[in-house]
Amino acid sequence: MSGNNKGPWGQRPNRDKDTNNPWGDRKKNRASNSGSDDFDELFEKINEFFSKLSGGGNKNGGGNKNGGGNRNGSDNGVGAFKMLVFYLALGLLVVWLASGFYRVQPEEQAVVLRFGEWNRTQTDSGLGYHLPWPIETVSKPNVTFQRRIEIGFRGDLSRRGQRASYVGIQDVPKESLMVTGDENIIDIDFVVVWSIKDAKSYLFNIRDPEGTLKKVAESMMREVIGQTDIQPALTQARTQIESRTKQLIQETLNSYDAGVAIETVQLQKVDPPGQVVDAFNEVQRARADRERLRNEAEAYRNDIIPRARGQAEQLIQEAEAYREKVVNQATGDASRFTSVLKSYSQAKEVTAKRMYLETLEKIYGNVDKVIVDDQIGGSGLVPFLPVNDVTKNSKKK
Repeated sequence: MSGNNKGPWGQRPNRDKDTNNPWGDRKKNRASNSGSDDFDELFEKINEFFSKLSGGGNKNGGGNKNGGGNRNGSDNGVGAFKMLVFYLALGLLVVWLASGFYRVQPEEQAVVLRFGEWNRTQTDSGLGYHLPWPIETVSKPNVTFQRRIEIGFRGDLSRRGQRASYVGIQDVPKESLMVTGDENIIDIDFVVVWSIKDAKSYLFNIRDPEGTLKKVAESMMREVIGQTDIQPALTQARTQIESRTKQLIQETLNSYDAGVAIETVQLQKVDPPGQVVDAFNEVQRARADRERLRNEAEAYRNDIIPRARGQAEQLIQEAEAYREKVVNQATGDASRFTSVLKSYSQAKEVTAKRMYLETLEKIYGNVDKVIVDDQIGGSGLVPFLPVNDVTKNSKKK
């Protein structure tokens, strides 16, 4: 069976000697093309294939036993196909090179990577260029947008004008329950507002920036609360807690070179645990009543003590004035008596008469009587003349 070259389908044709084979004799082709350009032969065969599909080729040479048609037409087809491929490759190259242009917005920084490794950062806005993919790629994070991380709760942020509030809040106890400095439990929900300061550090220095920031913020808040008693934390120490926590978070992230800037730390809720909130509220009310009564007592004390001190000072001033008055009056009387005595010793009769007249003047000065000397024509007075009224009217004038 090996000698007759037959198979179950009859005589097998000798493919190597088949003159109808469009590629010619395989063995001869292999031998003849061993030193030729395989690339040119490939293009020639592809051109002949497309010529046959389109019905082209040289009709005069169509019956040539050697096959292949007119050699010159085949060469022209190969040249045209090469030019087509060249221009197509050139166009693809231009498109590929043009894909490296990018634009940086004012709120962005462009980080250029070369084979996945940082190469440069463009901080100025405008047009930029990088070598096309896969040589270089660009990442443009927004460095002005303020991002928020919620710790202790989850909620949807609703805005009304300039004000923002959370709706549909869901508490997360494993994040919000903390131990205070006086070993009490407190429930704290807070928000960390942050932004990107350095795009390169943010993208490459830490694996999960948001997750790392959240863990750092929770840890620093627990540290601050662990140094604060529950009463100040519930009342007047909120501002100090926020500022201290912000400072610790920023210092920790700077040590990581995370490229993150902490804008604010906002306490949303500071309450005792829900199981004991009623007892805490009762204690708070009692403390508020105590403070109110203390303030009322302070106000009463501040009112009555200055008033008593004023009255005491007034009495002291009045006593001082009375003492000065009595002393001055006594000093004046003594001086006057001394002067009278001196005058009396010099002229006793004149002084005695003057003293007598002055004494009579004092005595009769307040008496409604008129004394008339009979020797001065007193008999000429009208008996019914109201002398007393005349005297009063003259005094009034």
